[in-house]
Amino acid sequence: MRRWSGWLLALVILALAGALQITLNDYYQRVLAVIAINIILAVSLNLTNGFTGDFSLGHAAFMAIGAYTSAVLTLPVRTKAVVLPELPRWLGQLEVPFVLALAFGALLAALVALLVGTPVLRLRGHYLSVATLGLMVIVQVVALNWQPITRGARGINGLPPFTTLLWAYGLMVLTVAVIWRLVNSPFGRDMIAVREDELAAACRGVRVFRTRLLAFVISAAFASVAGGLWAHLITAITPASFSFLLTFNVVAMVVIGGMGSISGSIAGAVLLSVLPELLRRVETSLALGGQPLYGLSQVVIALLMLAVMIFRPGGLFGRSELPDLLTRLRRPSAAPLANPRTSSSS
Repeated sequence: MRRWSGWLLALVILALAGALQITLNDYYQRVLAVIAINIILAVSLNLTNGFTGDFSLGHAAFMAIGAYTSAVLTLPVRTKAVVLPELPRWLGQLEVPFVLALAFGALLAALVALLVGTPVLRLRGHYLSVATLGLMVIVQVVALNWQPITRGARGINGLPPFTTLLWAYGLMVLTVAVIWRLVNSPFGRDMIAVREDELAAACRGVRVFRTRLLAFVISAAFASVAGGLWAHLITAITPASFSFLLTFNVVAMVVIGGMGSISGSIAGAVLLSVLPELLRRVETSLALGGQPLYGLSQVVIALLMLAVMIFRPGGLFGRSELPDLLTRLRRPSAAPLANPRTSSSS
């Protein structure tokens, strides 16, 4: 029943995305596309941070790899001759379809995650967090200085606007479906075992390092897809686009929604995508000392994250999924058991 309901839900989402793509204006389409991209980022990060227990801060790095790869591969040849005249000849004459560009970006990000994760994932805790944060800085510096490919601080603009609601929500459904199947597979049970007790998992025959590395690679590939979608939605990218602020926002989505819950990641991504849009008008309409309250949305997100960590440390969903929560709500409460002393005496 759950399998068929999942397929039905996916078809409903895609049909609704196609209908909204026809009826809504550009602003609302962009907001909805950003929600789908953030869901891909949050769900993929939760695979590492929530289910495996490795707190990574390098998601923006893999997003940048996917964005720049898809940008360079999809730019028309004539545009490359003007915008990127120093490209290698073979790359300057190459123009691939959008879906292949996303696939190449995902493969490149997975390869980088494999090369970086092999030494880095031998660390744990805050050491791993700092190491992955260093990866984000390295990718940003490379994008800033690799002028022939990235144009440095000027960035790449004029990208084809390939990202539509159908593309965004189609790939979102694919991401959620793949990660859901992974989590509910023997490999998913290995990840959870590693998260709960690494030594006990190793004693039961779980290959701990391979499990952590594979989760890291899969997470990086999906983050790259989100980066490619984002680049072709905004149609312009710079190295500053993939800063620590982006990483903080994605981590906040996972923490607020619930680490170890796919449904929680989706809820956190939707909440933290809609909230800044709602607060944007407040930022411009209110003023303090004659200055608009720019950055109010980030302050509110930080306060919300602190409130969740204090009053509900497990996040809004904890480690539960939406179907399980709905089942608990429908299930009638069991009648209290009789006191054995009373029944025996009677």
